[in-house]
Formats: sequence, structure tokens, C-alpha cells
Amino acid sequence: MLAQARQQRFPSTDTLFKMSFWGHISSTRIQYSMAEKISKSWVRGRVEDALRGGLARAYETVRVDPAKFLVKLRTAYGLPITTFHGVYSVELSSLDGVSQSVIRSGMKVAAAEGAGLGLGGIITIVPDLGILAGITLRTIQKLSLLYGFEFNTDDEIAELWIAAATAAGVDISRELLEKEVVNRFVPRVIQRIAAQASGEVVEKWAGRLIPLTSSLIGAGLNYYFVRAWGERANSHFRQKHLEVRTRMVTEMAIPAVRHPIILSS
Repeated sequence: MLAQARQQRFPSTDTLFKMSFWGHISSTRIQYSMAEKISKSWVRGRVEDALRGGLARAYETVRVDPAKFLVKLRTAYGLPITTFHGVYSVELSSLDGVSQSVIRSGMKVAAAEGAGLGLGGIITIVPDLGILAGITLRTIQKLSLLYGFEFNTDDEIAELWIAAATAAGVDISRELLEKEVVNRFVPRVIQRIAAQASGEVVEKWAGRLIPLTSSLIGAGLNYYFVRAWGERANSHFRQKHLEVRTRMVTEMAIPAVRHPIILSS
């Protein structure tokens, strides 16, 4: 009885060893988890900065030339238009076919860029994302023009960034009140897009730690990044395009109702 009571008060050496071992394992796991969180937080900050800088530079310098793209729509894709307004008289299925081609082209360029910079592993993720932001924005600009939305006025520029935010899965309803003030509106939207997209990127960043292998991963991530954003932006512009088409048909029908043609007998 006395020995049993002593064992209950004082754990055996074997029990103490097990407690110490598993306690060490648990502590190591906690430390690893904390280090991983800190590391991901640091990477997310770098990724967010890269995306924000890339989008801002693309906004200023990597714009699609509307005149050249209009020529390409006529010559390469065979659309019978002389202005972007002419797309509203083109079969919607034809525009949809061109939009998919535009998205695939952006995906291929992004994949090639991701494969090249992916060779450096995590070291090259920042310049990679800066270039990727530019490729993505150019793809969105082409889709905007294809569906008849130029970006010459402040309102058109704002609409372009609303589409970019939609593609990133960002709700910018709070910023819409400032849509007319583009100089304030665009930087805020870019910040929101970068913050949202950085989380999406960091979830898959671990594979970029290993050089060479990360080349394939970088190509794949960039490929699907542009595809996802391109498809979302495409849906946004297509819906807007349909709204304009419906409004144009309605406006054409009103004069006919007000002034019906009377056939003489």
C-alpha cells in the first residue's frame, strides 16, 4: 500500500521521460507553428507590396494601345468593326470566342514568365508578381475594349478597376462613392486588390522555396492565376455589354412606337 501511494505521488522515471519527451515535441510544434505564421506574414507583406507596385506601374505604363488592338480585332480575329462601338452589332458568340483567345494568350505569357523567374525560387517571387500583375491588367484591358468599353474618361477608367477588383474577388462598394475622383479611387482599389490577392498567393507559396522545381510550380500558378482573373473579368464585362445591348434595343424601339409607320391602302 505504501509503495503504491509513493508511486502515485512520485511518477516513475519512465513516466517522467515520456512527459518530458512529449512536452518537448509539443513545444517544438508550437515554436514551428509560430515561426511558420511569422514567415507567412513576412512573405504576405512582400507579396502585397509586389502586387500593389505591379498594378500601379501597369496602370501608368503598361496600357494596351486601343488603336493597335482595334486593328488586331479586325485583322487577326476577323471582327467587322471600325470602332469599338461596332462590337454591339457583332454576334455575341463571336465576341465570346475572341475573349477566350485573349485570356488563353495572357495565360501562356504568364506561364512562360513564371517558368523563367521561378528558377530562382522564393527569391524571384517579388519581381515575378510585379510582372504578373502587369500581364493580368493588360488582359483585363483587352477584355474591356473587346466588349466595347474604352478607358479614355475617368468614369471608364474607374469601370476598368471595378472589373479588376471583381476579378480579384474584392467588394469595393465602399469606394464606389469616390468613383468620379479617379486619383483617389484607383489607389484605394489597388490596395484592396493587393491585400486580397496576396492571401491567395501565399497559400501556395511554399512550393516556390525549392529552385528548379519551383519553375514548374511558378508556371502553373501564373497560368491559373490569369485564367481565374480573366474569366471573372470577362463575366463582368460581358454582363455590362449585355446591359448596353438591351438598352440600345429599347431606345431603338421607342421611336417606332411613338411614330408607327402607316401603310397606305
